[in-house]
Amino acid sequence: MMMCRDQALNGCLRFFPCLADPARRSSLGLKVALVMLHVVIVGILFLFDYHFIANTKLHPWYTALYVFLFVITLIQYFITSSSSPGYVLDAMMAVNDTNVVFGRVSSTSNKDSLLQAKNGNVVITIDSSQTSRNVPGSNATPWTKLVMDLYPPGTSVRSLICSYCNVEQPPRSKHCHDCDRCVLQFDHHCVWLGTCIGLKNHCQFWWYICEETALSIWTAVMYISYLKANIARDWWKDVIMIVLLIVLLISLIFLLLLLLFHSYLVMTNQTTYELVRRRRIPYLRAIPERVYPFSKGVYRNLYDFCCIRRNGYNLERMPTALELEEKSRPYTCLDFLTCRCC
Repeated sequence: MMMCRDQALNGCLRFFPCLADPARRSSLGLKVALVMLHVVIVGILFLFDYHFIANTKLHPWYTALYVFLFVITLIQYFITSSSSPGYVLDAMMAVNDTNVVFGRVSSTSNKDSLLQAKNGNVVITIDSSQTSRNVPGSNATPWTKLVMDLYPPGTSVRSLICSYCNVEQPPRSKHCHDCDRCVLQFDHHCVWLGTCIGLKNHCQFWWYICEETALSIWTAVMYISYLKANIARDWWKDVIMIVLLIVLLISLIFLLLLLLFHSYLVMTNQTTYELVRRRRIPYLRAIPERVYPFSKGVYRNLYDFCCIRRNGYNLERMPTALELEEKSRPYTCLDFLTCRCC
């Protein structure tokens, strides 16, 4: 019997090689469980709520909108789970392959210049107001020069090299032990999605939790409406609906908090990792808690989050001492009138 089971397992792994990895197997199991939970919660509603079915004939647009939101939420889930967070190694290969040449900024110029290297649909963009610094060693690669230009003068190259990937990490990057790769602008590793959330897919992740929250609110309202109209008719149906409603409400509370939290992060240009581990990140330790070093104002932060990050790797440099001093200056009435926070 053991031989039959082993043969069946080997045959399954032959057709589905992704199941050979325990981590991918666990991730796939969570994805299937999440999709099944969606199908069960919505399917029970369609199965039990006869008034909802009757209203569908009178107002088909209502049901069509609900089904559309349900489908688009699942599609967004799979798009986000299969998206790349933006890996340091990919950005490094794009820079080194195109041999990006950095221009020197005139000492009399007060404007920032943008350096771009196009490789298909890859655009490397950095703020080069602090570039043109020489890197010790004649064998420095374009990626090493780029990373060094993003840090304050005097930063050692050795302190920026990841001990696992052996690549220089730009500011805001971190090695993810689950993905075993360094991620640009690392936010967190999402177990339910089975991928990291970083520079390239944070926007997709925000839209997913926004759609999931809207779907949960709409479904919870329909569950409550059903219980109000049909309570005490079929007790076993009531028990199933109440249990699912409790699960739905717990999920909704979590989703609302998550949506508010990530909206705050977006408006201040922070990541979960930077907020939680601020005192452990070397380049953020000396910065006061209420100072957001990478924030460019709410409007610019939202624009960068929604638009620029999709077009390429937007590598942000560390702010200078003068910029940090300006960001730490207390707000006055005049600042609010002139929209300094925006």
